[in-house]
Amino acid sequence: MFSIISKCRPLTQFSDVSKTLIALSSQSTAVLKEKSLREKDVLKKQIPECRHVYPEFLPDPKVEFRNVIREKLERSDMVARRTQIDIGEFYVGSVLAVTSSDRHAPGKTHRFVGICIQREGCGLRASFILRNVVDHQGVEILYHMYDPTIHKVEVLRLEKRLDDKLLYLRDALPEYSTFDLNMDVEILPEGAPIPVNPIKVKLKLRPWLERWERQNLMGVQDLELPERFYIRAKERETPWEKYDLMKEYMRTIPEEEQLEIFSGVQNELHKLESQRKKMKRKRIFIKPSKLA
Repeated sequence: MFSIISKCRPLTQFSDVSKTLIALSSQSTAVLKEKSLREKDVLKKQIPECRHVYPEFLPDPKVEFRNVIREKLERSDMVARRTQIDIGEFYVGSVLAVTSSDRHAPGKTHRFVGICIQREGCGLRASFILRNVVDHQGVEILYHMYDPTIHKVEVLRLEKRLDDKLLYLRDALPEYSTFDLNMDVEILPEGAPIPVNPIKVKLKLRPWLERWERQNLMGVQDLELPERFYIRAKERETPWEKYDLMKEYMRTIPEEEQLEIFSGVQNELHKLESQRKKMKRKRIFIKPSKLA
């Protein structure tokens, strides 16, 4: 009887050790789960900002153009390109200066300053259009954001406009699209919200390139058209589309997929953003000179 009890003692000790190990492992898994949930919550809060700052990282919502492997490869190429060139935060309405290679230019490089009137595309096909009036002539250049011939992208004035596209500047007065080619950088305080320019543009008289009265533009003054134009525009309106949930779903990327996309590139983008802020602080700081 005593021998059986003595043999069973190691088993009880082993069971106690195993229980403690199981408890520790369960606690560690619980801590890891809590940490992952916390990171997901932080990333969910950052998704709206990333969606507006880096819209080209989101894929095309059209199903026929989707390819998961190609999208991942493109995102890695985009991050690698951003490590070579500083592409700052900008929106439609911001004033940029782009320096690119040009074999016909005297110094083999060309610098163009203009206002961003359109930003579209996704992945490596992302592009934007800059517009300026040079010698009383409207000039527009379309740049592919990740084009290897681009040397530098400078954000001279960071701001937004009331509309998502400013293509109506083509039919506006020249002063709304005229910017100094030697314009200096306007620095915003760190952490300040992006300013929204409430200016309303005055368009020229018809004919126009598009039917602007049918596009519900907020950044345009009264078009001063006859009543029949507004009646026709009212007939062409489709106000029910904003309630079409299926159509809205088909032209957007779900939040779960956005979370998966930005979780893969968030660390690299955060490092690049912190480096850009450090360089910005160095430019702002002016070393005081010694007094005689």
